Amino acid sequence: MFTRMSWALLCALLIFPCSSMAGGRSGEVALAVTIAAPDDSRDVRVWIPYPVSDNVQDISHVRISGNFSQSGIYREKETGNLALYAEWTTPTKDRAITLTFDATVKELMKKDFPAVESAMPVEINEYLKSTAFIPTDGKVREIALGITNDRQKISEKARAVYQWVVENTVRDPDVKGCGTGEVEKVIAKKGGKCADISSVFVSVARAAGVPAREVFGLRLGKKDEEDMTGGYHCWAEFYVPGYGWVPADAADVRKIMLADKLDINGAQDKIDYYFGGVDPYRIALARGGRGYYLNPRQNDGPLNYFMYPYAEVNGKSLEWLAAQSDLKYKIRFKAH
Repeated sequence: MFTRMSWALLCALLIFPCSSMAGGRSGEVALAVTIAAPDDSRDVRVWIPYPVSDNVQDISHVRISGNFSQSGIYREKETGNLALYAEWTTPTKDRAITLTFDATVKELMKKDFPAVESAMPVEINEYLKSTAFIPTDGKVREIALGITNDRQKISEKARAVYQWVVENTVRDPDVKGCGTGEVEKVIAKKGGKCADISSVFVSVARAAGVPAREVFGLRLGKKDEEDMTGGYHCWAEFYVPGYGWVPADAADVRKIMLADKLDINGAQDKIDYYFGGVDPYRIALARGGRGYYLNPRQNDGPLNYFMYPYAEVNGKSLEWLAAQSDLKYKIRFKAH
């Protein structure tokens, strides 16, 4: 049974700031979605990733507007990710919904790894599993064992995997959106976008015994007012027992290397920074989860990953990977 989160719980968890975050990037984010469907359609649905506050980002003053028949915030059981869900059940000419919120984000640095790592919590074993989207056998396992077999600590294995991914992938600007994260294909062609490169890190890390997962997010604007529509971004996290989740963004390293025409030696400061660190210009929308069902459950099969808005008309999905045809969206940022 699908249960919508109560308004009281949402206010407690999401609507009001959890903490004060001085020194970070702060502003208003407005994500406007429109869906093209026949005017007489009575089954139009949309899911939009719904960010939450944590120790790095503060999400507050959430506003939802549009001409939908009904809406709600739902938690997906497998991942714990939240989605703003809306549906149109009566004929409507133009279907629109806007999610607006204030965000304050700070830089995250987690580099003081423990000298002795504790036992791995049982619940973290979920992030060592092999899946259809995150394989850990075959070529992936061969790579993992080759680069980590002389290392004992989780943090050391993670650094070896990260370094290998940086050195053995490139950013391919011709890939649509953030890519589809097909690990074996990305390894074979050694190129892709952020979802591709991050998925390679997660797969190889898991094969090496390092719990890992993807983070699906959105870059905040650096100007006072900015169009953020093209700012979707995916990075990774790995888990060190007794220390927690640690960010690793090999994809951003490769993006900077391409933009600034840097080789590995020239990018060493970037390589060091993005292992255990992320900048204050991004918010996380969702974590983990590949090939799964949303809540309420979508009709047109499992979703590769949940970062972009996703919509269905009469039970059929609209193109969602950087879609701007029948499913359109515009994201605006205004600094505080």
